[in-house]
Parts: sequence; C-alpha cells; structure tokens
Amino acid sequence: METKAGIRVDRKSTIDRNTPLMERKPEWLKISLPQGKQYLDVKEIIARKGLHTICVSGKCPNLSECWGRGTATFMILGDVCTRACRFCNVKTGSPGGIVDRGEPDRLADTIEKMGLKHCVITSVDRDDLEDGGAAFWATTVRRVKEKNPELTIETLIPDFNGVEELVNQVIDSGPNIVSHNMETVRRLTPKVRSRAKYETSLKTVEIIAKSGKVRPKSGMMVGLGETEEEVIETINDLANVGCEVLTIGQYLQPSRKHLGVKEYVSLEQFRKYREIGLEKGFRFVESGPLVRSSYRAERHI
Repeated sequence: METKAGIRVDRKSTIDRNTPLMERKPEWLKISLPQGKQYLDVKEIIARKGLHTICVSGKCPNLSECWGRGTATFMILGDVCTRACRFCNVKTGSPGGIVDRGEPDRLADTIEKMGLKHCVITSVDRDDLEDGGAAFWATTVRRVKEKNPELTIETLIPDFNGVEELVNQVIDSGPNIVSHNMETVRRLTPKVRSRAKYETSLKTVEIIAKSGKVRPKSGMMVGLGETEEEVIETINDLANVGCEVLTIGQYLQPSRKHLGVKEYVSLEQFRKYREIGLEKGFRFVESGPLVRSSYRAERHI
C-alpha cells in the first residue's frame, strides 16, 4: 500500500497471474500514438488546472483521436477509487472523505477555455462519502453550465448503490445524457467488478430512464469470456428498463495485474450486436473494438 498526499492507495491485486497478455492483436486494434498541437494544448490545459481525465487514468485507446479533436472526458472527485474493479486502471484506495472544493470551478473554467460544445464528466466511486459524492456531482454540473450555458453535458455516473434520491440529484442538476455502465454480463459481474452488482446497475439505468428528464445510456465490454447469448441477455435487460443508448467495445488488458483478454471479438460480431440493439429499440448503438462509453458522445444528444 502506498500513501500519497494523505490518501491510502492500494496496488491492484494480481488477477490471472498465469494468464499472459494475448500475443497478437488483430489489425483493427492498432492505436495511433498521441501527437499534434491540439493534443499537446489539451494536455497542457488539463495539467495546469490540476484536473483528471479518464482518458489517461483508464488508458483509453481513443485518447489521441479525442484530444486531437479538442475533447476529453473529465473525471471528478479525484483519481482514487474506493472500488477495485479487475478491468480498470484507475488507482484504488481510501480517499478518506477528502474532496477538492475548487474542482467544479476549475473544470468550468477549463471547458470555457477549450471552447467545448459538448463534454463528458465521469468520476471515481466514492463509497467513503455518505452520499457517494452525489451533491458534489450536482454542484459540478451546475457550475459548468453556469459558466458554459450553450454546452451540452453527458454524465457517466457511479451506481450510488442504487439509491434513487442520489441518482436524481445528478439528473436534476441539468445534464442532457446520464449514463451508467453495466460493464459486463450478469455471470461475469462478480469476477470483473468490485462491490458493484448487476441488478444494482440495471436499477440505476432504470432510475435514469424513468425520470423522463435525460437520455439514458449504458455501456459494456466484450472479450472477457462472455457468450453471445449472455450479451444479448444484457441488451434485452437494458432495453426492458428503457435505456436508449448503448456502447459495446473490446476489453483491452491495461496491465498484467488485470484480467486477461479471453477473446478478440470479430468486427462481424460487433456489427451483429449493433443490429440486435437497434432491433430492440435503442436510438443509438455504438459497437466496435475501440468503442468506449464516451467515444463520440456528442452524437447521442
């Protein structure tokens, strides 16, 4: 265990220690290295303002493309998560109830400086806070909107343990889209996720949908050992609770400490999942190897 600035940070426990990274990735999984002036400008602004992005913390394969377009997915409530999901590269530990009260204003200023028309805001899980960070979330969205009145916002939220009142605090703050990821199929949830439960996540999406105030969205990874039937079951479950936007992407192992990739899903299979989702009534289905929950999110407004 490391200690940084008074915060206890646990190193990820090694999962599937004897399962190596798959040796050869398909051609369609080649990722461009970050480069270009726009990328460097975004990097400099974010660093100067002391903000965090899931682009960096989560080792997103689309970082080069998105930052090159001048967009980023901002991560609030710090960069230490109280959960330790076995697919995620974000640091895990106990933030000890510490929050940065200046973060909402810095984020609002940064978005204005970048001239964004749409942004995505996400956060670590903060089970150390009584409300899971819901009030901080609501304050952040309101401050960002006050400073950037023409901006559209997607919030990618934690499950808040399925407490409707807490989810509604974020919804009522005024985002356009509220998303919560299922991440994986029902059978694999206990192995892949930490503390999170399949039914709790499904309930969270249902709360978002039944509010009628925002567009409900969710996402999942494939390549963790799930079957086609299990993916279709998750698609059905989300459709049945009123989810309108779905993202499906290839799981990529961030390091040897994380779960290994069981399969590189074919482009044909991704197309099939997209077709199934559209047939089930989703407004938008983004399905492809490099798709992530906030990839080209501006399309979903």
